[in-house]
Amino acid sequence: MDMVITRFAPSPTGYLHVGGARTALFNWLWARENGGKFILRIEDTDLRRNTPTAMQQVINDLRWLGLEWDEGPDIGGPNGPYLQSQRLDLYTMYAKRLIEQGKAYYCFDTSAELEAMREKASAEKNNIVYQRPARFPDESDVKKARAEGKPVTVRFAMPAEEIVINDCLRGEVRFNGAELGDWIIIKSDGFPTYNFAVVVDDALMKVSWVIRGQEHLMNTPGQQELWKTLGFGELPKYVHMSVTISEGGGKLSKRERPASLRKAIKKTEGADVEKIAAAGSIGAEEMKGFLDGKTMPDMPAVDAMAKYLGVELPEINVVDFFRSGYIPETMVNFLALLGWNPGTGQEIMTREQLVAGFDISRLTKSNSLFDRQKLLSFNMEHLRLTPKEKVAGYFKDFLKEEQSPVAKADDARLEKLLAICDGARTLAEVEQKSRFLFVEDEKIEYDEKAVRKVLSAGGGEFLKIIRDKLSAMDSLSEQAVEQMLRAIAEEKGVGLGKIAQPLRVALCGSTVSLSMFESVVMLGKDRTLTRIDIALKKFG
Repeated sequence: MDMVITRFAPSPTGYLHVGGARTALFNWLWARENGGKFILRIEDTDLRRNTPTAMQQVINDLRWLGLEWDEGPDIGGPNGPYLQSQRLDLYTMYAKRLIEQGKAYYCFDTSAELEAMREKASAEKNNIVYQRPARFPDESDVKKARAEGKPVTVRFAMPAEEIVINDCLRGEVRFNGAELGDWIIIKSDGFPTYNFAVVVDDALMKVSWVIRGQEHLMNTPGQQELWKTLGFGELPKYVHMSVTISEGGGKLSKRERPASLRKAIKKTEGADVEKIAAAGSIGAEEMKGFLDGKTMPDMPAVDAMAKYLGVELPEINVVDFFRSGYIPETMVNFLALLGWNPGTGQEIMTREQLVAGFDISRLTKSNSLFDRQKLLSFNMEHLRLTPKEKVAGYFKDFLKEEQSPVAKADDARLEKLLAICDGARTLAEVEQKSRFLFVEDEKIEYDEKAVRKVLSAGGGEFLKIIRDKLSAMDSLSEQAVEQMLRAIAEEKGVGLGKIAQPLRVALCGSTVSLSMFESVVMLGKDRTLTRIDIALKKFG
């Protein structure tokens, strides 16, 4: 226990949520600051809720953030395997040991019987505490229960005395063991529960620090008593971090994204639910369960349905922020300051500065706000401070993920686009402003509002004048284009915007683009004239 060994142990029931990413980051920082080890373990024993894409996405997201692990499912290590589904023999062995010692026992309650217990406790306004049998069932009882088709589970016999948790952030936290009751360690499918497997794994992997969210504090007394009962020796040090809340005031939840989609579907008048489901490649029954709030589709299905509807969902998972054009330096810096501060007043920090300054004692008990405007300002700063070649690499990855036409640009042109867009808040802004350069002239998509406001309101006449002037120019330069547009504006007695905006809509389809002078030069004279002609024909 002398070495600091931390772990991050996500369940592959969804993508890596920013709350989970913060947990991973704090564990990684504490291990790195102390020259220790950081372990990645996948807790995949909930077969019903595991999703097929989640585990690989979690691994990809951690690597994108730069949180490399010393032991884990893809690199191995001395304490593997690192997927709980491959460690079932270990859990079975320790469960049998507890049963033999009289510290755990078999149960045969059906779902209906357990529900009746809950209803009775609720009617009596009591907490439900499982009634321990006077005699623990033996193997003959198990055989008989199975023959009758009853579920067979195993429960840990909790001690009735007071349990004290020494939390490094919250001090002593006391629980009454009698009120917690006996809890299931092996489910009827033979798989361990989270609270059982996590203790066995933490002990065998020599984890010395358990740093996790405040919501896990209620799990800790049962885990601590199980650790002691199994004779695992010195307890790990516990740290239960504060909650991160959204701008709406509630806990930042991984369900916020699918919940937003559900709300959008229900608000869409005449929504064709069958077609929306088909866009997400899910069946009618799964779609009904989703709309009723009973099930949650895999995240790619949620994203595909949102795209079909044209709905923007809030970024919640790490991959959402990647797709919105944030860079990892930003996310690591921002997440580190949610519930921790360096004590120096400094906010913009590099990964190296975070490692050097990270101290568990500077975690805060109060909730932290996930301030999206602050995140945007952080991203602007890190886009400016991060080496240009590194930003260009991030931009390439972003373009590939988004299947953007800008991905066709060579390295020199990409670097030029980033330089032109110096001061952009996200890589998505750079892509949005420059994609018109890489779209075929005939496939420009026009924003209806921009057409109505600019071209249909007299802009077409200015566009004809620009075309004539541009056609007569022998060569293009940013200075020459600027002089030409300013001369027209002066002649017509209007501001430059009145002249430039119709040209911008004709070239880009919207009122958002690169500088108009640079846009014309980068697009070239022939393509600029072609796009003006197309716009005049459509809206002239």
